[in-house]
Amino acid sequence: MNWYLHALKECTEPSGHSRRKEHWMFVLFNILFAIALAFVDGLLGFTTQSGGGYPGRVYSLAVLVTGIAAGVRRLHDTGRSGCWLLIGLIPLPGAIVLIVFFVLESEAGKKGLRTNPRQLA
Repeated sequence: MNWYLHALKECTEPSGHSRRKEHWMFVLFNILFAIALAFVDGLLGFTTQSGGGYPGRVYSLAVLVTGIAAGVRRLHDTGRSGCWLLIGLIPLPGAIVLIVFFVLESEAGKKGLRTNPRQLA
């Protein structure tokens, strides 16, 4: 959970770097929150004909900038430009390429990378 909160705090800093664990923990908690909100939407009857309900949509919009910034920071950590995130606009191949980039090892020689969000204090 600390990794998720750390990513939310750094949502305005896409120029930094993000280790694999930080990025994937953010993705994991994002998915878990989305599933929980979908469940709550279904229980409370907030679902619409187009799919999800309003709480889920509000959450998605709230973490949109954070998700983009986390992806850009992860790409920076692998030695790539944040512009590579745009390849995700190509439906299937773009998503596959981004997943491969996100899974790759961090680039050697990066200084100042944090491995633990508790080091921020």
